[in-house]
Amino acid sequence: MGFTREFMEGQAHGNTKLHVIHTNDLHKAATTIEQYERHLQFERHKIVGVDLSVGKCHPVLLFQLSAADKNCTKFDNFLADPRYTFVGFSIDGDIEMLSRVGLEIAHFVDIQKEWRVPTATKPLDSLGDVSGILVHDVELTNAERSRWACMPLSMRHIEYAAKDAYAAYEIWSRLTIIQEGLRWAKLDKEQTRKRTRSCGDYDY
Repeated sequence: MGFTREFMEGQAHGNTKLHVIHTNDLHKAATTIEQYERHLQFERHKIVGVDLSVGKCHPVLLFQLSAADKNCTKFDNFLADPRYTFVGFSIDGDIEMLSRVGLEIAHFVDIQKEWRVPTATKPLDSLGDVSGILVHDVELTNAERSRWACMPLSMRHIEYAAKDAYAAYEIWSRLTIIQEGLRWAKLDKEQTRKRTRSCGDYDY
């Protein structure tokens, strides 16, 4: 049986409110992903938070694949499109679950592994702690973590997944902008240094 539930879910951080769509309906999932694609075609960095978030101005899509009647081609193709970078924290489990049903994310970044704290004291000490701060008020118990396949998800599962997806999107987007800014600043500094040396070569 198909279902679609929409919520304005709690604060991810600050005053950010998230519009959440929880569904197993193929048409609803497809139309939401089409909205994402229209937005992402104009974005320099095409970042998607796992589950599915492309920013606070767009709904977070929680597509309950395990409860869908059949495959959603639009969803499958979206994951497989190499133009998009899917990001999350410790997403090995998500990758494994998708592979069990024959799906693959073409380009993904596990922030937990890619961005380490310089003075790390743990093997995976990273910005996962920052994500935890943003999702701090919805910590799932071990029993709840084993019920992700239940239909439909509980409100605690929905709130956790939505905030986690948005936090991953927001953190990686900001890191990408910062890294790009640093590269441009370094390049500009090098070019300025070269021009200065070049001007010093002239005899007056």
